[in-house]
Amino acid sequence: MTQLTTTLIHHPYVPPTGFDAPQPGVFKASTVFFPSVAAMRSREWKDKSAYTYGLHGTPTTYALEERLCTLEGGLQCVLAPSGLSAVALVALSLLKSGDEVLIPDNAYGPNKALTEGELKSWGITHRYYDPMDPQDLASKLSERTQLVWVEAAGSVTLEFPDLVEQVRICKRKGVHVVLDNTWGAGLAFQPFNLLPDTESGLGVDLSVHALTKYPSGGGDVLMGSVITRDPALHLQIKLTHMRLGLGVGANDAENVLRALPSMALRYQAHDQATRALAQWCDNQPEFAQVLHPALAASPGHAHWKSLCKNGPGGAAGLFSVVVDTRFTQAQVDAFCDALQLFRLGYSWGGPISLVVPYELETMRSGWPKHLARGTVVRFAVGLEAMEDLRADIEQALQHLR
Repeated sequence: MTQLTTTLIHHPYVPPTGFDAPQPGVFKASTVFFPSVAAMRSREWKDKSAYTYGLHGTPTTYALEERLCTLEGGLQCVLAPSGLSAVALVALSLLKSGDEVLIPDNAYGPNKALTEGELKSWGITHRYYDPMDPQDLASKLSERTQLVWVEAAGSVTLEFPDLVEQVRICKRKGVHVVLDNTWGAGLAFQPFNLLPDTESGLGVDLSVHALTKYPSGGGDVLMGSVITRDPALHLQIKLTHMRLGLGVGANDAENVLRALPSMALRYQAHDQATRALAQWCDNQPEFAQVLHPALAASPGHAHWKSLCKNGPGGAAGLFSVVVDTRFTQAQVDAFCDALQLFRLGYSWGGPISLVVPYELETMRSGWPKHLARGTVVRFAVGLEAMEDLRADIEQALQHLR
């Protein structure tokens, strides 16, 4: 007679098929069973036609990948444990010793740190270009350049580049261009089809997305994605992904799947409140400059207006202020400490508003000519009532006044 412990492991019951519900099922696995040796030898995971091991996909991760492709207009997707790991995956897949990568000077800081650290030690060179000057990008492309990063909008200071012209420059040189699309999130514009009405098909080669932000929406998940429309490029990324052993937890995938249906509504709410707050801050004398793509005076506003939705839902939930130089760093820190609804913390896209003061001099190769001098403070607007957030900034301003 089979022992109880064995029966509990090898139980004969199989639930009936046909169960369906609003949320996809959550499948957790490292080991995946095969019905026969022949199946073990013949199954293929690269095209999602079968399952072989948890790292290479489950019904849960396949479902998330396909929905993200729909969101961004891609055809193939891989998931990574964080946005930064997705950035690193692209670099490790496409660059080798002797190659060069070009990065905008206002890029996501950890991307620059990876480039200056591990990539440099592996013999991969890099140069930073002015994101607001397409000709600077064109002049720095060389025979060694294999990859160009673009961001729209830029990290912290939110300049909006001429993304279309940047892509055209890279296409003419046959260089892969990869977009950090965390800000746009697949909602503000179409990364693989930037000009659908006039130049259909013009787009980036790869889109990297920190799903930690808007797709998750809760401030409690770390995940990233790499999406492309090129099957050969996708296979190259996927094989590196496999060799690195990258994987995501089933419950994290579940949380992102659960949040995706409300993503556009949340993004629009973030956007609407952020525009109102940025416009209000633009009238406060303590701020020498307010940086938000929808503001007419913000660097790159015309490029944003031509590419993104002008209505709510096309400008995300971030804005930054440059605090006037008459205030000391200690005063700026006191202003940030005095905020009650804006919590001190990194990231964005969640329900709680966040604030971070930055030392821009340590992050850029030089002070951008289009920025006023002063301390830069970035606000990430959550889902609180806009009037309450404005009152919070107003009371904290008393520490400057």
